[in-house]
Amino acid sequence: MLPILRTRNSWPNLMDEFFSNNEFLPRFNYQENYSVPAVNVKENNNEYQIEVAAPGLGKNDFKVNVENDVLTISSEKENNVENSDEKVMRREFSYSKFSRSFILPEDTDYDKIKATHKDGILNVIVPKKEEAKVKPAREIKIS
Repeated sequence: MLPILRTRNSWPNLMDEFFSNNEFLPRFNYQENYSVPAVNVKENNNEYQIEVAAPGLGKNDFKVNVENDVLTISSEKENNVENSDEKVMRREFSYSKFSRSFILPEDTDYDKIKATHKDGILNVIVPKKEEAKVKPAREIKIS
């Protein structure tokens, strides 16, 4: 199974909560407003499969990088919507960004990693090296 690097701590620090000098932040039930797409990680004899559920994002919104045995899947998207009227103009901004990182095992064939996108799901295939694949059992004849 691929280990996941946690890039953001989701548990609040109690010392920061009680001794914060910022009076505008609530002392309790403070929660950062962010979301990270759900991920499924599967393994079979030949490969690892990483599925990222990100509805609303297209294949051009994703970046998939491998560096120093770490696979990083990230996205950055900005939406601008303008509605204009004779007297009133309204402009709304929307910006979303996320990054997920996975430590790749030693049996990974880095040069053959592939990614596809279909129906809001990014599917990353991480093949195993030939020597790491499980070979079928064979009978050895006794001479």
